Amino acid sequence: MHSRSLILAILGVVVGLAGGWLLFGQIHTAHAANDRYQDYIISTGPASVGLVGPDLDGVWLLDYRAGKLLGTVVNRVSGKISGFAEVDLVKEFNIPPRTDCHFMMTTGVITRGQAALYIAEVNTGRFGVYTMVPGENGALAGGIQIRRHDMVHFRNPQQVKAEPNP
Repeated sequence: MHSRSLILAILGVVVGLAGGWLLFGQIHTAHAANDRYQDYIISTGPASVGLVGPDLDGVWLLDYRAGKLLGTVVNRVSGKISGFAEVDLVKEFNIPPRTDCHFMMTTGVITRGQAALYIAEVNTGRFGVYTMVPGENGALAGGIQIRRHDMVHFRNPQQVKAEPNP
């Protein structure tokens, strides 16, 4: 009788561990959607800004002509769009006037329900990380703001200056 209880206890532990691994141990892949047309790039990912978080989809639009990064959120339940926040990429990436620039961007999930935007400018060799955060008056009442988390060089700045533009 004692061995039967021991077998059931071991079986319970194994089933519990397997269940925990299935719920929490799997790798969560980022489902980013990106597209580009001429001077524009669009990218999407989940946005958690305030109490409405899980029902929001973040939309990022990079406008080459204006040198701006625009961001907004869409409430997936109501279909309503909040106002656009913007960042001046010319200032952010320290791009000299009339310089040829080439941006690449994509999103990645940094935590459940929150994507970060990753932007690289290949001529300056700079790489930035951005997220959307609630505006001044809260989640959707004050709109959203774009927050830069980090800006680094992915190449040595001296190499960037020495490389000729194709």
